[in-house]
Amino acid sequence: MLELTETVEDGVRREVHEETGLKVGVERLTGVYKNVSRGIVALVFRCHLEEGSERLSDESTAIAWLTPAEVSERMAEVYAVRLLDALRDDAAPSIRNHDGRRWLTGPETAG
Repeated sequence: MLELTETVEDGVRREVHEETGLKVGVERLTGVYKNVSRGIVALVFRCHLEEGSERLSDESTAIAWLTPAEVSERMAEVYAVRLLDALRDDAAPSIRNHDGRRWLTGPETAG
């Protein structure tokens, strides 16, 4: 969750560091994902590793570096798609709706 006085990018960097011990640089917004059953909107950003040592926290249970194929195999679809969208090279973020288990809309892009 963002602090009142921080920018979105600063909040992304802070949250990643708090949850993983890693410092990242924020590159771009890659997707907007709404869970329609809970009313939660997640913004996903593509980042690059700058420094730090991996560590778990109260909000993270595992840290893993995965290939796109491993992401699809090991993660639930509503989470895997977010990572796969972030790996795409086009500039437009995906906009998707899901119910917590399955996608209700496809890969529309903001434009």
